[in-house]
Amino acid sequence: MQKTILITGCSSGIGAALAREFARRGHRVYATARRLESLAALQADGIEALELDVNDDASIARALETVKAQAGHLDLLVNNAGFSQVGAVVDLSRDDLRRQYETNVIAPAAVTSQAVPLLRAAVTRNGSASVAIVGSIVGLFTTPFAAAYCSSKAAVHSLTDALRMELKPFGIHVISIQPGGVRSSFGEHAEAAISLPQGSIYGPAERGIRARAQAGQQDAMPADEFVVPVAASLLHDPPPRVIRGGTNSVRLPLLKKLLPGVMFDAKLSKIFGLDALR
Repeated sequence: MQKTILITGCSSGIGAALAREFARRGHRVYATARRLESLAALQADGIEALELDVNDDASIARALETVKAQAGHLDLLVNNAGFSQVGAVVDLSRDDLRRQYETNVIAPAAVTSQAVPLLRAAVTRNGSASVAIVGSIVGLFTTPFAAAYCSSKAAVHSLTDALRMELKPFGIHVISIQPGGVRSSFGEHAEAAISLPQGSIYGPAERGIRARAQAGQQDAMPADEFVVPVAASLLHDPPPRVIRGGTNSVRLPLLKKLLPGVMFDAKLSKIFGLDALR
């Protein structure tokens, strides 16, 4: 049965690859992004594109009104939009933290809230519907110079768990997608957003900070490869509670569990240049 699927953050990376994979499987896909022109390549592939700024309630409403008018229901919502704010905790401003949590934590809740009527319409029509929220393996452990991003993904995992319980009575499944390294422009955007004020006490570790921005891109899995099993799992009825994939998606969470905390901290501190501060 053809499903109606809406995905946020489709200008590149996982979002764009998921849109193509679901379309390849014959489903009706609404690919969304803040700027419609960033979706031109997907539109050329025959995928429907909508402008949707996840931090703007009116923009969310307009996109969902279009889906309602054209499809009448929504079988799967994938909350994928997000970014990584890189920098030492003491170098982050209130605005840095607000932007990080606004996009990565508050936005998925806001989009899901507005989508509930369309998801319930899908339950009435097809027996079930699903919401997926993209977290990260770094929501399971924290690295230096990425506390804002790691903590936002930890919060997303908690939010997802609550939504799973709260929406289950209405026939809506909620899934946590927890990628490891997946190849995209994510690292470039993270490096562009680095917070390293002039005179920062972390200046000597600048190389490590920049390395952290690109860390997820080292030996990263191609996005079009990552999304194949993810899409298959999301289409299961019922879908799994958690979907992981990508480089180190098993290894790093396992190391966090097995290594003594002091040893794990020391390893990460060395990787990202904190020893340069001694």
